[in-house]
Formats: sequence, structure tokens, C-alpha cells
Amino acid sequence: MNSATLSARPIDALKLWWPVIIGLLVLYVPTYNDLANGIWNSEEQAHGPIVLMVALYLIWTKRHIFLSPAGAAEVDMALASVRPRPVLGWSLLVFGLLLYALGRSQEILLFEVGSQIPVLLGALLITLGVGAARALWFALFFLLFMVPLPGFLVDAATGPLKQHVSVIAEHLLYFFDYPIGRSGVTLTVGPYQLLVADACSGLHSMFSLSAMGLLYLYLMEHKSWARNAILIASILPIAFAANVVRVMVLVLVTYHFGDEAGQGFIHDSAGIVLFVVALLFLFALDGVLGLFFKDRAARK
Repeated sequence: MNSATLSARPIDALKLWWPVIIGLLVLYVPTYNDLANGIWNSEEQAHGPIVLMVALYLIWTKRHIFLSPAGAAEVDMALASVRPRPVLGWSLLVFGLLLYALGRSQEILLFEVGSQIPVLLGALLITLGVGAARALWFALFFLLFMVPLPGFLVDAATGPLKQHVSVIAEHLLYFFDYPIGRSGVTLTVGPYQLLVADACSGLHSMFSLSAMGLLYLYLMEHKSWARNAILIASILPIAFAANVVRVMVLVLVTYHFGDEAGQGFIHDSAGIVLFVVALLFLFALDGVLGLFFKDRAARK
């Protein structure tokens, strides 16, 4: 066994990386504990644990890059040939740590959770260089979907989205001769009144579907730029349309079966069901596009 093979053993890589691992655990285990006992229990941020698990899995699939340079040379010559970038890496690391300190001390989850991206990126650039950061770019990017949306953005987008959802739902149901009226974001159908709440705006479902859609594209590795562009552009309209259908379903259930049915199990499960349907529709759209945009690899 030569020295290169010996240095590629996981135990040797662990000796090199244990200070970084311990530092990350000290910083972010309390953060994840707060998230697990806080906003991850809400419908709006229920996707947070999934995002974290997916990001960890993506990092695990690239675990060979954390070997020492000699070991990495056997696995990936391109990664081993790139030198560390200490200046850029330390700048990002210090920025991330300051962001974490501010977010943790002031209870600003946007900063506290978001800080892990520059911290991880800085650690990679200091130790392994640009090649490692490039190999893990999507895992780091995907962590953005774990960052709670800032309040000013939620407030600015929720109102118009609720208004549009209400208008479209009213017009479609009226087209099918249902006795429906609307005042702002309150829908009146028969003897019932339904308020389109913030959760029904579709903002968070758009955010979640964007995460799953981009993950799907990353895993599929389509070579056609046109195909990828159409799929990316379709994510938000699909999520919005699914939310309109959700509101219409709840209105119809309330009208035909009463207020208790509309506000019970169906109300709680409608969001999950429609999210799955939207995701399946995205997959179906990709299958249709595959008939027109063949990947270069497939043609070869």
C-alpha cells in the first residue's frame, strides 16, 4: 500500500476535517434544534427538514473530495489540481460567522440559517479550493431553500397573491354556474363565507415546489438548455395554478358538504395533495418536452 492510497482512507480524512466538523456542530446544532421545535412544525416551513436531508445526501455523494490531496488525486485529478483560495475563503468564512453571530444574538433566523452557506463555502475554499466548491455548488445552493423567507417579502407578496387567487377562483366557479361572489379576498358561496387566508396565497408552496423542481432538474442532468429553461419557467405557474385549484376544491367541498367538511381533514390535507399533484405535473411536462428536446447524450 503506497502513501497515496493510505492517505485516501476515511480515517485520515477524518483526522484532517475533525476541527471543521466540530466547529459546524457547535454552531448549528442549537440552530437546528430551535428550528425543529419552532418553524419546522408549521405548514409554511415543513419542507425545511427535507431540504437539510437532501443537502446532506448531496454532500455525501461527493464525499471523495474531502480526502487529502494525495488521495483525492486518485479519485479526481481535476479537484486535486486546484489550489486552496485562503483570501477569498477566509473573507467568506468571517462574513458567515459575523452573520451567524448577528442572527443568533438578535434572533434573526434569516441571518442565522443563511450564514451556513458562506461558512461552508469559505471552509471549502480555504482547505480544498475552487474545485471542491464547484463540485458541491448545488448542495450549497439548495440550502437557500431552508432559509425562512424575509418578512417584508412575505408581506409584499402575500396580499397580491391572495387577491389573484380569489379573483381566478371566483371567475372559474361562476363560469360553472355556482352562486359565488367576492369581496376582497372573501368568497361567498351559497350561505357560506370563506376567507382566503395567508396560507392559501400559494407563496410557500411556490417556494417548496421550486426547491423540488430544481432538485429534479439537477438529478436528471438534461443537456438541453431549452428544456431546462421551459421547466424552470413553468415551476411558479404550476404552483400558482395548483393553489387556485386548492381554493376551488375547498369552496366546492364547503358548498356541497358544509363548513365542517371544508374546514376539517380535507382542508388540512388539500395543500399536501395539491403539492404532490403539481410535482407530478412537472414530471409529466418534462416527459412531454423529452419528445421534442432530445439530450445530446441520448442522440449519441
